[in-house]
Amino acid sequence: MTVLERLRDKANSLPLSAGVYIMKNADGEIIYVGKSKKLKNRVSSYFTTTHTSYKTARMVSLVRDFDYIVCDTEIEALALENTLIKKHSPRYNIKLKDAKSYPYIKVTGEEYPRLIVTRDRKSDKGRYFGPYQGAAQAHAALDAVVKIFGLYTCKRQFPRDIGKERPCIYKDMGRCVSPCAGGVDPEEYRALVKQAEWVLDGNIKTTLDTLRRDMEEAAEEMEFERAAQLRDSIRAIEALRQKQKVVADTKVMRDVFAIHTSDTEGVLAMLSIRGGALINKNEFILSSSELSDAEDAVSLIANYYDTAGNIPREVMLDFALEREDIELLSEYLSLMAPYKVSVRVPERGEGRKLCDMALENARESAKQHRLEGEREGKSVSRLAELLGLSETPRRIEAYDISNWGNESIVASMVVWESGKLKKSDYRSFTIRTTGGADDYGSMREALSRRLAHIGDGTPSLGEMPDLILLDGGVGQVHAVREVLSELSLEIPLFGMVKDDYHKTRAITDGETEISIAQEMNVYTFVYNLQEETHRFAIKHSTGQKRKTLTRSSLEKIEGIGPKKAKLLLKAMPLGKIRESSVEELRAVKGISAKDAESIYSYYHKR
Repeated sequence: MTVLERLRDKANSLPLSAGVYIMKNADGEIIYVGKSKKLKNRVSSYFTTTHTSYKTARMVSLVRDFDYIVCDTEIEALALENTLIKKHSPRYNIKLKDAKSYPYIKVTGEEYPRLIVTRDRKSDKGRYFGPYQGAAQAHAALDAVVKIFGLYTCKRQFPRDIGKERPCIYKDMGRCVSPCAGGVDPEEYRALVKQAEWVLDGNIKTTLDTLRRDMEEAAEEMEFERAAQLRDSIRAIEALRQKQKVVADTKVMRDVFAIHTSDTEGVLAMLSIRGGALINKNEFILSSSELSDAEDAVSLIANYYDTAGNIPREVMLDFALEREDIELLSEYLSLMAPYKVSVRVPERGEGRKLCDMALENARESAKQHRLEGEREGKSVSRLAELLGLSETPRRIEAYDISNWGNESIVASMVVWESGKLKKSDYRSFTIRTTGGADDYGSMREALSRRLAHIGDGTPSLGEMPDLILLDGGVGQVHAVREVLSELSLEIPLFGMVKDDYHKTRAITDGETEISIAQEMNVYTFVYNLQEETHRFAIKHSTGQKRKTLTRSSLEKIEGIGPKKAKLLLKAMPLGKIRESSVEELRAVKGISAKDAESIYSYYHKR
């Protein structure tokens, strides 16, 4: 019995129930996860029909076995599918490239909430707005609301730090309501933050109505200074609204999705409309150039909201879906949101125009991505020729070592993938086994730890690189080649050799050097990759050294060792420790009264 016949028989024995199926290759690696309302029909179709999609045909050709999990409902299957995709990152599932690296504005759950830009979206008491297209857009939105409502941006913690230090210059400039001076209580401050949240959420009308009412009350009570401040805030918000493109009725809360695919690119574009205004847009590069069917589209959008949150009341799609798929997505999003979410595919009117706008954004993004990829692709293709590789690498990993003498030794891992640097996959390794500066030993330890993760589903580290480049020469190449041999891995490996002026000179396979001096595009690509790897290594090595120096100054105090120094620095910065009273120091968990006295005496005697 052939493999295909065995898989077909197994698929035909599946139940006609909703569930999730898990495709595996010859090594037992999970290469695809899918869901279906009828497992038998869906899974058997993979092994009984001819697939027009190259992606699907390629995936099926690698399948050697599959598992399945029966679910009570299709909603449960969709939720489980998303969980498994996040856990295993299967090669053939469409994923939103770098979705987790997009910035958000977070409103913390503190008594005096803090507004910050973050790329780490957690399940905590904070509220998140975004994701924004880039850090510049997120900071621009944050700066606008902070300025309008006079919110604090310093690192003080309230109410703990009220009255401990004199207010900064922002109070004198009228830019901050200064909770540090005790002039605003938590309830009043949270009311300001709530208005900032309305603006970030696009609900500008509600904010303006509230501010106008407060301004009129202040004027009636002859609080003219406060009325003037409210008037200035109203003008600033109206100016902000004029910058936003109004595309719908002021009550509209909607996201619009469009997908553009071709033989070479796939882009998911999203427009976020809040209060009738276009407040944000994003384009995500798909990890596959095509969508096989509606199942992929539904999973893609469900996965987006699982990661991003901020679900609107209405989701519009530029692409057609079956009625039951639309109902499934609507029900799934409604379970995640505190209200019913409507999903529809508009055919005419305002909705159709918005879908056309989203599709045009997707096309333009795909065009720019293609042009960038072509430039980089030509350089990498030529590099592959010079190195004698059988095919052009899709994923390249570069490594460097940085250290401060015999301390703070760090290895950096920088990733180039499918035409650009993939910063979400960067990693650093603190070297622990060399006992001092040893570039060969450090490189051996870093690559041993990194390559041991291949195929285990760990984000970034679970991926198999197509090419490894090391900052260094023959010694580094031989050290890592031993690691590849021990792990039975066959990955092309080369060193990036520098000249006496620390500039890229050539590439070596450990035996001979391959000159790239006359290949300007290749030289520029390798040089930029080597410099990025070096920058990332120095950044983390310097960060570790800075922490060591800070801890070592505390460890000069009698009774304070590395553990207590770490506890203190976790509770407050060194500058604050120097200025703290004995009572404040004693409040740090793990610091005794005697320790607090010693710390206070040490810094105040000095």
